[in-house]
Amino acid sequence: MSIKLNLKKDTIDLSHGAGGKAMAMLIDQLFRKCFDNDILAQQSDAAVLSLSAKRIAVSTDTYVISPLFFPGGDIGSLAIHGTVNDVALSGATVRYITVGLVIEEGFPLSDLKRIVESMALAAKLAGVCIVTGDTKVVERGKGDGVFINTTGIGVFDVDVNWQQRPQIGDKIILSGQIGNHGVAVMSKRQNLSFDSKIVSDSAALNGLIAQMRDSGCLIRTMRDPTRGGIAATLNEWAHQFGVGVHIDESNIPVHPTVQSACELLGLDPLNIANEGKLLAIVAAQDAEKLLAVMRQHPLAEQAAMVGEITEDRNHFVSLTTSFGGRRMVQWISGEQLPRIC
Repeated sequence: MSIKLNLKKDTIDLSHGAGGKAMAMLIDQLFRKCFDNDILAQQSDAAVLSLSAKRIAVSTDTYVISPLFFPGGDIGSLAIHGTVNDVALSGATVRYITVGLVIEEGFPLSDLKRIVESMALAAKLAGVCIVTGDTKVVERGKGDGVFINTTGIGVFDVDVNWQQRPQIGDKIILSGQIGNHGVAVMSKRQNLSFDSKIVSDSAALNGLIAQMRDSGCLIRTMRDPTRGGIAATLNEWAHQFGVGVHIDESNIPVHPTVQSACELLGLDPLNIANEGKLLAIVAAQDAEKLLAVMRQHPLAEQAAMVGEITEDRNHFVSLTTSFGGRRMVQWISGEQLPRIC
């Protein structure tokens, strides 16, 4: 008679990463069951994928967020969303994801089950397959519950180039409210409560991105403003392309509770991480059309035109404040909110 894992009461021990029977049980009864697909069923050390002769896009990331569960998501869904977005923002269609987990001895199997099921659902909703993976278990006290590493693979079904140098006068579009993810995680971590509950914006953006790609608009480049927020992304663009960037604070959507939390804690919403937002630079003549296309998608109903590309030999990012003043937008030194993704 086969032995069943008690996914409600058991915890991870070192044998679950040792390559023996316990590890095989964990893979069969949890990972393979949740991630089931024909490719994973090959049970090989390397998944054999069919990608044709097209260009591919590959991205890898590691997720170490604390806490593991937060309003609007968890480390499992976050890992899938973040990887899908990184690949999709290149213009590729995301097809496959690999998953590596580092689990601490003593971690509850019930929590691991919750995370794995969350990953499976996120992958299903995004239309991608989890095709191979790895599990390691470290001694108690040598980890922090669970860390997840992912690699995403996508194929260019359409010939796009979203690494073009912006032109002076190009417009910058933001897909929605900023700072929700960072404030949601911080509130859970610090046991803070607000009048209005803030949930993470963590989401897979590949559907929105495909809609933008199919619009026919001239998109120069796109990024998701994760760690460092939109301030980091805009400064990276300014230095990468040798241009200036100007944004208008009054056009940047921020939830009132996020704004209040930032004022209370001395944080700038421009620097706070997002996990379900994108920034796009689009040719001026197509900006209004692209904005209208984006607002038709549920993940970008609050999309806004927030700024434009300027000529600036110093490659500064500047901002017109809601009071009509002007200030520079800098990269943050260090990290305001560590372990945010």
